[in-house]
Amino acid sequence: MSIISEFKTFAVKGNVVDMAVGIIIGAAFGKIVSSFVGDVVMPPLGVLIGGVDFSDLAVVLKAAEGDVAAVTLGYGKFIQTVLDFLIVAFAIFMGIKVLNKLKREEEVAPTAPPGPTADQALLSEIRDLLKAQQGKT
Repeated sequence: MSIISEFKTFAVKGNVVDMAVGIIIGAAFGKIVSSFVGDVVMPPLGVLIGGVDFSDLAVVLKAAEGDVAAVTLGYGKFIQTVLDFLIVAFAIFMGIKVLNKLKREEEVAPTAPPGPTADQALLSEIRDLLKAQQGKT
């Protein structure tokens, strides 16, 4: 088998395609969460703690000198990134929880009891005939 045909077999397997779709959706979901945290969660939180814009929170390590920009430690952006992570992690946790619940329900789903075997059916007929004969005498 040539390398090209092996690669083709690998690339079109369902797992690789599923993984690619998951990565693309994950990247889009990450953008949504970042926007949610940055544009919806952080502004009201900043107002609650005194009008602070988290993206501007930083500690100046070295002041700007001439054409050289200041060196800052942007902990506000770090706080925002941590909130992004927590929201993504919670969303993934809830999704996994739902999937696990569906799997458990699928495993526990009741199955119809099996019908009587041929021997059991024959014995039931014999029992019914005996009962009918005893009732006639």
